[in-house]
Amino acid sequence: MANFVEELRWRGMLHDIMPGTEEQLKKESTAGYIGFDPTADSLHIGHLTQIMTLLHFQRAGHKPFALVGGATGMVGDPSGKSAERNLLSEEVLRHNESCVRQQLEKFLDFSGTNSAEMVNNYEWFRDFKFLDFIRDIGKHITVNYMMSKDSVQKRLDSGLSFTEFTYQLVQGYDFYWLFKHKNCRLQMGGSDQWGNIVTGTELIRRKSDGDAFALTTRLITKADGTKFGKTEGGNIWLDPKKTSPYKFYQYWLNTDDRDVGTYLRWFTLLSRA
Repeated sequence: MANFVEELRWRGMLHDIMPGTEEQLKKESTAGYIGFDPTADSLHIGHLTQIMTLLHFQRAGHKPFALVGGATGMVGDPSGKSAERNLLSEEVLRHNESCVRQQLEKFLDFSGTNSAEMVNNYEWFRDFKFLDFIRDIGKHITVNYMMSKDSVQKRLDSGLSFTEFTYQLVQGYDFYWLFKHKNCRLQMGGSDQWGNIVTGTELIRRKSDGDAFALTTRLITKADGTKFGKTEGGNIWLDPKKTSPYKFYQYWLNTDDRDVGTYLRWFTLLSRA
């Protein structure tokens, strides 16, 4: 088995890693997941870091789960947001999920011994009653713990709804459910997700007394200070109907020379040599 953590490390992708994670991955093939909220009917190149993380994870002999957040997409994650985003209808979310699934299937291998799996948290939240949730899950995580997270602190001045405040509990339960039902031991994501991810490891520890692990990748920043994946026309989408192949190619061709090395390490499978 290849060393997944070392692969991310030399590529410059690794940001935070929970103690014991690398040892667990060296010891045995491990199931891990990354969540994608279906807030649009296509992923964009801002999602490519997480897609490549799952791809490297699978190539290193581990089992990747791609979680499509059919339930969490109805709530909205405050991480990295300056304002609360619009909530989508269930019908729109179901359509978006289908589109996202088709795109992820082009990157991950859904056959073989460590085949990728797609899961949708709507399946386990659909019949979860509010009173059951606050009794069975809410009692394990204190308000003080939730308030200490950066994603919450940064929004206190501008306002944070109860809906968004509870997001980390909902995401934490995702990890617990996958741990319990799919033997999923690792959650990965962008560095802005660290607070949500460790809420999941804490919930698993308190409810199951089990070991769960966390790993995050760096958020990509462009050398000229502009936002990666954005142009004057908006996002660079993975759907050719939303961003033409020509425009997609031009975006990469116009890369600042200072960013080329980073993009080659992050977005290709070129070897270290």
